Amino acid sequence: MTDQKHGQRLARALLLTLLGATALTLAGPEAHAQRRSKSSPNDVTPVTVVPVTKQDVPVVLTGIGTVQASNTVTISPMVTGPIVSINFTEGQNVKKGDVLAVIDPRTYQATLDEDRGKLAQDQATLAGALRDLTRYAKLSGSSYISQQTADDERATVDETKALIIQDKAAIELAQTNLDYCTITAPVDGRLGVRDVDIGNIVSAGSSSGIVTLTTIEPIGVVFTLPQQDLPQIIDASKAGALPLSVVPEGDGSGPEETATLDVIDNQVDSSTGTVKFKAYFPNTDEHLWPGGFVTAHLTVKVLKDALTVPPAAVQTGPTQSFAYVLQPNNTVKQANVTLGQQNEKLAVIQSGLAAGDKVVLDGASRLSDGSKVKVVTPKTVTDQAAQGKGDQGPKGADKAATAQ
Repeated sequence: MTDQKHGQRLARALLLTLLGATALTLAGPEAHAQRRSKSSPNDVTPVTVVPVTKQDVPVVLTGIGTVQASNTVTISPMVTGPIVSINFTEGQNVKKGDVLAVIDPRTYQATLDEDRGKLAQDQATLAGALRDLTRYAKLSGSSYISQQTADDERATVDETKALIIQDKAAIELAQTNLDYCTITAPVDGRLGVRDVDIGNIVSAGSSSGIVTLTTIEPIGVVFTLPQQDLPQIIDASKAGALPLSVVPEGDGSGPEETATLDVIDNQVDSSTGTVKFKAYFPNTDEHLWPGGFVTAHLTVKVLKDALTVPPAAVQTGPTQSFAYVLQPNNTVKQANVTLGQQNEKLAVIQSGLAAGDKVVLDGASRLSDGSKVKVVTPKTVTDQAAQGKGDQGPKGADKAATAQ
C-alpha cells in the first residue's frame, strides 16, 4: 500500500514537471520579446524625425468606376436582304455618314419605280376627271346632263386626289427602304469586331447586328461614392466645377486623366447606399477604354494651411492615435493627436501638434513617454536594426526601409 502511494506521488510530480516545462517552452518567445521590448532608463534609441509642416491639402474622395463610351450603337439592318458590300475594316475609326455596308437594293428600287408609276397614273386620271367635272358643272341642271352626273364626277375627282396622296406616301416609304440599303455610321466612333460577312442575308430588326460602333473621344466614366459624401459634394458643386482624375485599375502607375464632374445622379441606390457620378474625358490619347475599371479621385475642397506629417509618424493606441514629439533634452513626449484627411503620403493633424514640432518617424516601436533618443539618418536606423543595436523589431525596420 505504501509503495502504491509512493508511485502515485512520483507520477504526479512527473506530470507537474512536464506541464511546467511545456509552459516555459510556449511562453519563452513571448517572454523573451517582452524582455527585449523593455529598455532601461539609460538606453538611447536611434530615431529619425520630421517636422510638422503647414500646407494646403486637397480633400479627395475616392471611388471605383467603369469607363463607358459616349455613344454605343449596334449597327443593325433596317431592311431585309443579302449584303453585297462591306466597306469597313474591324477596329476602324469612322466619321458620321461613312458608308459601312450595302444591302442588295434591286427589289427596293423596283418597288420605288412601281409606286412612282402608280402616282403618274393617278395624276393622269385626276387631270381627266377635273376636265370632265368642269364640263359637267357648266351643263348641270340643263336638259343635256343631270345634277347627279356632275356630283358623281366631283366624287371621282376627290377619290383620285386621295389616291395620289397614298401614292406619294408609298413613294416616300419605298425611297426610305431603298436608302436603308446603304448602311452609314450614325455617329463618329470606332468599329468593333464584324459579326456578319458579305453575302449573308440579314433581317430588319436583327438583335445581333453587323458591327458595334462606340464613341471613345470623348468618353464617359461612371463611379459611385457613399451617400454620406453627397452633402459635401453638392455644397462644393454649387461653388464651381469639381476637379476629377481617374487612373486605370492596376498597380496605380497608369496614366492619369483629368476632367470635371458633369453629372450627379438624381437618386441613391437603396440596395448599396451609394450615389452614381459621371464625367466626360477628352481621351485624345485613348488610354481609357469602354468597359475598363478605374479609380476615381474627386476633389471637393482644399484645406488651407493644414498641419501635416507623414502617416508613419502617427502611432495607433488602444483608444487614441498619438505621436512622439522630440524635446530639447533629446527625450520624447507622447502627444495624443486627432487625425483628419489622410492618404498614403500625408496625414492631417487637427489637434495635438503645432507647426515646427519634430515628431519621430522611424524607431517609435521601442519608445515610451520620456524615452531618451538619438536623432540619426534613416540609413543609420536601418543598419542598427539589422545589427541588433537599435532593436526596433520588424515594424521599425520596415518603416526605416520605407523612409529610404
